[in-house]
Amino acid sequence: MALNLECQGNFVFILLFTLSIAKMLRPIAKLAFTLILMQTVSPGLLAQKTSPPSSAKLILSISGTGQPEDLTIPFKKYKFPNGLTLIVHEDHSDPIVHVDVTYHVGSAREEIGKSGFAHFFEHMMFQGSKNVGDEQHFKLVSEAGGTLNGTTNLDRTNYFETVPRNYLERMLWLEADRMGFLLDAVTQKKFEIQRSTVKNEKGQNYENRPYGMVGEFSRAHFYPYGHPYSWSTIGYVADLDRVSVDDLKDFFLRWYGPNNAVLTVAGDVKADEVVGLVEKYFGPIPAGPEVAKQIVEPFQLEKDRYVSMEDNIRFPMLRMSFPTVPAYSPAEPAIDILAQIIGGDQGSILYQKLVKGQKAIQAYAESPCFELAGEFNIVALAYPGTTLAEMEKEVRAALDEFMVRGVTQDDIDKIVAEKLSGQIGRMESVAGKGSMLSAYETFIGEPNYGVFDATRYQLVKKEDVLQAYNQYIRGRHALITSVVPKGKREWIAAPDNYTAGGDTSKVVYNDYSYLTKKTITDNFDRSKTPKAGPAPVITVPAYY
Repeated sequence: MALNLECQGNFVFILLFTLSIAKMLRPIAKLAFTLILMQTVSPGLLAQKTSPPSSAKLILSISGTGQPEDLTIPFKKYKFPNGLTLIVHEDHSDPIVHVDVTYHVGSAREEIGKSGFAHFFEHMMFQGSKNVGDEQHFKLVSEAGGTLNGTTNLDRTNYFETVPRNYLERMLWLEADRMGFLLDAVTQKKFEIQRSTVKNEKGQNYENRPYGMVGEFSRAHFYPYGHPYSWSTIGYVADLDRVSVDDLKDFFLRWYGPNNAVLTVAGDVKADEVVGLVEKYFGPIPAGPEVAKQIVEPFQLEKDRYVSMEDNIRFPMLRMSFPTVPAYSPAEPAIDILAQIIGGDQGSILYQKLVKGQKAIQAYAESPCFELAGEFNIVALAYPGTTLAEMEKEVRAALDEFMVRGVTQDDIDKIVAEKLSGQIGRMESVAGKGSMLSAYETFIGEPNYGVFDATRYQLVKKEDVLQAYNQYIRGRHALITSVVPKGKREWIAAPDNYTAGGDTSKVVYNDYSYLTKKTITDNFDRSKTPKAGPAPVITVPAYY
């Protein structure tokens, strides 16, 4: 068919115009095709390939500037319908991954006469679950070339593993199995073995160690009767003897649900991949009972409390404890700086006055702050033959010296540098970053609080430190604990004037009878140990 030049020109123009329109419409057509595809293809397939599962809600996504002075740890925070909080931090510098599960339960969640449960579970969590054999947790992690551990303190319990990245799925399977299926493997025999183990640990690390019982003894006399901190994390032997396996199971059902846990995965991973695996292994685990924030009223001592104990030691110890503030309180940085000035290093007042002055072999101050309360402790070890009454006078004279010495900017700069150095040191590994994210999320609800936590000390002024001394130390009553060698009670600071304890008949215990283990339904075989993925290819940097 012949076309004249005018028609050919119009045809070329129309063709070019049509192609340009088609090019502009291509993204719209692609989107339309995707929408059609989403209606016809399995949602599970799309979730694996393109986005996290719909049940995981992305709560927060933080990215840092990448500058050396930026302490931000990039992360994504997700929330699952069962209450589990997931935090993912991608660090592709090394082919490893760190998995941390932090439960917001420590000895502070226990009750009078039922101490030591949280620490007991630190042992039981490694004794196998429904789909993991006895002691297999250690074996599987070790075979992968990884490391693992668990720790318990007053306010939380955490379990963690660091392994090559291709073992991520296996680690999530392990942690999910003991969260959802631990009680399936708890037997009376295992219970008795671990009860003996814990009692032996207390004997070895506390009762038969010099000064090993001072913390438990002081804690019982310092805090009000029934206060969550009035007993030690390892608990009393009498309570361990009295507890039953059913008591332990009730405690687990109350506190170890996904809604009271923070799962952090840090390392050479992709967030979408992690979310999919967590959905698979943790998603079916039902939530436990609602967990409310613990609220404990602050307390003061109505008078100086003098208590004493004998120990198999040579050097008598004087320990003075003042109530302060909980962790992350506005006054905490100033109190920390105060402790540094009074007894933090060889330049401190206590060292210069007592140790260098040859009146004590050791003297220091510390200011531990926990979730519910804080302490300011002064400890001095006297020479044999020195009475602790004399040592108390020396300590009080050293405290008076603080008002003469005052606070300098160098004091503040020193502890600021130490805090920043410590924070940066913790961020040198994926394990350190993962643990930080878990801790801040557990206690603050903000994983990246470390950015402010490291710098809030820079905001402290000299007047703040002086105010902290006047508010919490000067003229305030303290617990004065005397620890003397056996048979040397004449060395104590003063006769005992306080007895720990209270009326147990008025104690109301929590009712856990309504708790039952819920059925977990899976669409896969949980009894099969996940296989490791392809081994990562490591590029070794040039060295000389």
